[in-house]
Amino acid sequence: MIAAPSPHAIGAILLTGAMFYGFVSGRARVEIISLLTISAIALGLYSFPLPGHVPTDGLKLAFEGFGHYALVTICALMVLGRGLVTTGALEPVARLLTRVWRFNQQVGLLVTLMLAFGMSMMVNDTPVLVLMLPIMAAIAANGGMPASRTLIPVNSAVLIGGMSTTIGTSTNLLVVSIASDMGLPPMTVFHFTPIVLMAALIALPFIWLVMPRLLPDNSVEAGHDPRRFTALLRLGNNSVARGLSRDELNALLPPDVEIIGTVGGDGRIMVTATHAALEETMRVLGATAAPAWLMDRLRNGYAATGEDLTVIELSIPKDTGLVGKNATSANVAELYNVAILGVHRARRSWLPQTAVENSRDTAFAEGDILLVVGTLANIQRMSLAENMLVLDGAKELPRTTKAPLALAIMAAAVIPASVGIVPIAISALGGAIAMLVTGCVRFDRIGRALSAKVIVLVAASIAIGRVVLESGAAAWLSGLLAIGLQYLPAAGVLAAVMLFVTVLTNFASNTTAAAVGTPIAFTLGQQLGIPVEPLVLAVLFGCNLCYATPVAYQTNMLIMSAGDYKFGDYTRTGLPLVALMIVTLSALLVLRYRLF
Repeated sequence: MIAAPSPHAIGAILLTGAMFYGFVSGRARVEIISLLTISAIALGLYSFPLPGHVPTDGLKLAFEGFGHYALVTICALMVLGRGLVTTGALEPVARLLTRVWRFNQQVGLLVTLMLAFGMSMMVNDTPVLVLMLPIMAAIAANGGMPASRTLIPVNSAVLIGGMSTTIGTSTNLLVVSIASDMGLPPMTVFHFTPIVLMAALIALPFIWLVMPRLLPDNSVEAGHDPRRFTALLRLGNNSVARGLSRDELNALLPPDVEIIGTVGGDGRIMVTATHAALEETMRVLGATAAPAWLMDRLRNGYAATGEDLTVIELSIPKDTGLVGKNATSANVAELYNVAILGVHRARRSWLPQTAVENSRDTAFAEGDILLVVGTLANIQRMSLAENMLVLDGAKELPRTTKAPLALAIMAAAVIPASVGIVPIAISALGGAIAMLVTGCVRFDRIGRALSAKVIVLVAASIAIGRVVLESGAAAWLSGLLAIGLQYLPAAGVLAAVMLFVTVLTNFASNTTAAAVGTPIAFTLGQQLGIPVEPLVLAVLFGCNLCYATPVAYQTNMLIMSAGDYKFGDYTRTGLPLVALMIVTLSALLVLRYRLF
């Protein structure tokens, strides 16, 4: 009979549950939930110290994540990845993919998956997908496979590649560092790479041949409704629509334009329409989708310079300053001399889609797509400054003479750590400094390389992991698991641990799942007499099996609007892949550590 948990253990479990709920609900930003968690730990342990501790020890535990070497390493790797992207060091990959896809679509998809897998072994998942997303959109626009059938497979390959090295994702670094703090021998960069490579050989045929068939063809050519934008039309003084009733307006408009309503009674009409229908509506009504003074300024600039005005679709990633702002507060007109014509809203799981589309003041969120107009140079300047992805139109990645230097710095940071000459924290930090000093990453753009959300989330995850361990919550939870798992073979125990962490990952934060799951696995191994390392790797692998829901990982959300995916598309393709990976990885861990 297992003893009741201590009050501190109960508090740690409740706080962890509240943190998970906050992430799942999506009602508050990740940074806010993370900071509230850190604050709760600091105040709770200061008021009610752990046995044998003084109040100030609680403050140290709550905030030590900000100075933890795992967080320093993660930030350094973000800067290294940013250097590869901004210098155009990965541009040869884009050129190669374009040539292969022109030769054969199936071969092109296979090569794309393998390149995505290989790049994400060394570069964080998100920059790799940022590179791949406009490439896949351009290939689809030029007659290749529809983007809706390639983006989820490419994302899956990126996630599996990121799982294969300790530096592939921030989650891997977090698991390895927590396990090292608890006494597990340090792992090199490629410590568990052979296991993942063998699992990838099993998963790749499914991702390549089966997964695209499970996904819909969301292209316009297949009869799927094209992307719709919400726009606020300003009627000109001589507009034929002034004074007309709603029914009379509808008679003038193309059939796929929907009038949401009038705004302010001053000749402004809100509509939802496709890109083509929106342009036709503006022509018919004599209206503009941006303030008239701004459109006049853009046209005057065109007349003076001869530069053509271009309309392009831009996707909003998570690490841009536009998130949380709306069309007015973003102020892109003054910053970049670009006008926002309309917004396609990504699906919000907590709001009806119609409510999101119909609110013109809704803040931009990750995955939203902006329809913008301006000169190509200004739009490219905006996309680079705000880390945005061009979905409609050609985007040239930056090409500079610093690209070979960025590759050399990356190699110099990774190779010594991979053979165990220096810790990855030291080599990555040195590489980040070299990127800044050599100008591969500009000092004034370092904020674009670092993600405040990731920094605060990792710090909170380290703190919650320490609390779960030191409060006795890990020992109590692992005792519960041991009761149910003690009769299972080692493969069953590993699969159960991996499944437990996978469920947490797909419905909450993978970093928090890592912070909670690692100490539980550590204690569980001691109780069941199983080596700790394979259990820790089961946690690490489970944290990366985030394919089944769009909220499981940031790259899943990034592709949602671009592929026009629904929640069911992720579960339909992700659940079989999760099951395949759990069975394969569990068997490989048993073979690797001889747990017969």
